[in-house]
Order: sequence, then C-alpha cells, then structure tokens
Amino acid sequence: MVASLRPGTVTGGVYDRLVARPAAGREAHHPIGEDLRSGTVTNSDLTTEAHGHGRYAEVNGVNLYFETHGAGRPLILLHGGLGSGEMFGPTLPALAERHQVILVDLQGHGRTADIDRPLDVRLLADDVAALIDHLGLDRPDVVGYSLGGWVALHTGARHPAKVGRLVAASANLRPDAIYPEMRAQQGQVNAAAAEFLTDTPMYQLYRRVAPRPDDFPKLLDKIGQAMAADFDFTEEVRGLQVPTLIVAADADMAPPSHYVEVFELLDGGRRDGGWMGEGRPKGGHALAILPGLTHYNLAESPLFAAVTLSFLDDQPS
Repeated sequence: MVASLRPGTVTGGVYDRLVARPAAGREAHHPIGEDLRSGTVTNSDLTTEAHGHGRYAEVNGVNLYFETHGAGRPLILLHGGLGSGEMFGPTLPALAERHQVILVDLQGHGRTADIDRPLDVRLLADDVAALIDHLGLDRPDVVGYSLGGWVALHTGARHPAKVGRLVAASANLRPDAIYPEMRAQQGQVNAAAAEFLTDTPMYQLYRRVAPRPDDFPKLLDKIGQAMAADFDFTEEVRGLQVPTLIVAADADMAPPSHYVEVFELLDGGRRDGGWMGEGRPKGGHALAILPGLTHYNLAESPLFAAVTLSFLDDQPS
C-alpha cells in the first residue's frame, strides 16, 4: 500500500522524485467543461470549488479533489498510499495523449481532506463510483497503483456496470503475500512515526498540498490500521466481470508468483493461449510483470504507461 518506513528514512524512491521536480504533464491539462464522455460536462455540472488546475466534487461526504488532463476516452487514475496524483507525473503525459485522464486524490491524501471514517478500500471504491456518476461518465477505464490498485479492483467488483476496463498494479490479495520484512516495516506506520518523517519527501509533499497539513499523523494512523487488518480479496477478484490487467514489478512488494496467482483467479495461465488466442482468459484479462522495476518506481515507469495503454486500447475483449 505504501513505501516501506523506518524511523528517519523512507525507502520508496518514488517519493524522492515527487518533490524534487514538479509533476510533468501540467501543460496537457484541459479545463473542466471539455468532453469527458460522449456528451459534454460543463462547469455547472461540477462542484465549483477549485484549487489550481483541479476541481472538488462532493461525493459520499468527501470533498474529492481531481484534475483532468488530455482528451479521449475517460480514464480514472488512482495513486498509492501516502502519495497523491502527482506520483504519476512522469507517466501522465503518455496516458493523456490518448485518454482524458481524471487524476484523483483519494480520501485523506493530497488535496483531499480526511473525513471521520476509516481508510477502507471498499469505501474508497464507492467514492470513485460516485465520482463517475457525478461527472456523468460512460464506463470509464479505471487504473490504480498500490492502494489505488486495490481501489480499482473493488470499483470493478462492486460497480461493474460503471467501469470499462480495469488496470490494477502492485495490488496484493492478502497481507501474507507481502515479504515478512515488509510486513514488519508496515507495522511501524502510525501517528508516532510522524516526527521521524518530517524531513522526508512524502511529508513535504503532504505539507505542501494538503488542506489540513496537521492531519499527517492521523493519516499515518489510518494507513497503519488498514495495513494491519487481515483481508482476503480472492473472491472479489475471482468475480470480476470487466476486462482486467494485473501489473507488477519483477521486484515488487510481493513475489511475481503472487501476481500469477491473481491472474489464475481470472482464468489466466491455465492453458496454452493458442495460435489465435482462443486459449486466453475469456473475460479479456491479462498479466504484465515489468522487468527491472520495484514497487517504488513502477508508477513512474514508461513500461507501466505502455502496458496500460496497450491493454486499454489495443487488446480485444
């Protein structure tokens, strides 16, 4: 869900780059009111409160921040834990060349303030579904990484009629899939760790953009509680009715074999694909293990953008 934490250090290199340079692709931003689907959504259809290039939408009691970039079939893009939409800066331009990307800051992250409820991926998925309704989108694709990957999976599982295609990157099914040393480090994530993180890029990003910067310890507590909870998303994945791409780095937080297991739940990897692809999963599902990457740099890799676009635009259902 998040980069590993140790007192005084952050071992997730992606955050070093979040603050070291501004998110790329801002020049590709298109104002709200341009085409978000087959029809047109105007400013009057949206919550009018704005911040910079983005807008806020009141959904399920959350004042959800989002931006739009590019043009084309809508794509909702969901970030990882303790991050924000800015973590896709290096890959956003490629995605926005072919899609209208709706970049969302989830509850308590980035420019979206927290509310009095847990960070439950099912609730976050319901927020995404409510945003789809709020914007009047016609079955947008949903792409998520880490925490966002879980949210994407649950959006597809809970609201299949609202989703076109789905991409879930670095999203494990069970906590025991994660390497034991990572589980131990995740156990250190709580409000007490906040004082050790004040010099880290992830805190500096939060401090710069959050509506209530002093909520950072609360966010750490909620993230820690979410990671400490036992869960098993096997049945949610097995029941997915929308074409789904499972993505992982070859050196991810869980071993590649776990993401193969996820793919098998979607009827993948069980037989030869055949000359004409007749043996591939019937639901149009796919798997991509990306070489030379880790959990912490996958979201900003050109490979992530390439496999995502290939699946969304080029693969038959």
